[in-house]
Amino acid sequence: MEATDIFKKVKKIEIKTRGLSNHIFSGQYHSAFKGRGMTFSEVREYQYGDDVRSIDWNVTARFNHPFVKIFEEEREMTVMLLIDVSGSNDFGSQGQSKRDLSAELAAVLAFSAIQNNDKVGVIFFSSKIEKFIPPKKGTSHILRIIREIVDFEPEERGTDIGEGLRFLTRAIKRRTTAFLISDFMSDYDFTKEMSIAARKHDLVALRITDRREMEIPKIGLVKFRDSETGRDRWVDTSSRSWHDAYAAMIRKKAAGLDRQFTTHGIDNALIYTSEDYVRPMMQLFKMRESKR
Repeated sequence: MEATDIFKKVKKIEIKTRGLSNHIFSGQYHSAFKGRGMTFSEVREYQYGDDVRSIDWNVTARFNHPFVKIFEEEREMTVMLLIDVSGSNDFGSQGQSKRDLSAELAAVLAFSAIQNNDKVGVIFFSSKIEKFIPPKKGTSHILRIIREIVDFEPEERGTDIGEGLRFLTRAIKRRTTAFLISDFMSDYDFTKEMSIAARKHDLVALRITDRREMEIPKIGLVKFRDSETGRDRWVDTSSRSWHDAYAAMIRKKAAGLDRQFTTHGIDNALIYTSEDYVRPMMQLFKMRESKR
């Protein structure tokens, strides 16, 4: 991609996602993804209705008058974006690829994070760790992240979600909120890595998919190419037995993912390339807020 094309695409994503973050997501983000806890702010004189458990007995004894401790939310967090850049994310049947959608989602989350004074970092993964951008604050840092997503060319085409989760667990020592953005098309089992990452961090899964991957139309004999392995396969899409087998496989994979998310307490959202992502994201935020 030429430099001018990259700039235009980054600018387009920035304008759209910054607007969504400013007007729609930032308040919900703040409520849904709170800081690590409460930190001491100051003491003040006791007022009627104050919780007696918050009385500072040392200060009260010194002045012979009740004082209470005031705490405020420890707001600052670190947000990590784990972005799947494998070959399957280049697919899109409705004018937008899964990779383009991932870029927009990452940008919305990043802009929402910096509005709340959070640090943002990125892990790009395929079948290996492709790139690590350490957490930082600032708009220029976010624009660098968007530019990397738009222009990044992975060295590998395969997918190993477990590798991305292992790197997160090793590289980020303090508890963080981590968004795993992927189509979850992986031949490798990542159950163990997901379990460990979910215990250490607040792990949130954003599953990106295209409706053509869920249901293939009956259009006769078609040659399919696996975008990760490069292998071709001829399929009779008019065959009822093939359609039934394909539908059963899709249901099995979806059910398996749902079980993993439920077992490990991972909040998640299913987002389609052909549909507006605002609604599923808002539902995710509100669901998290209601659980607090």
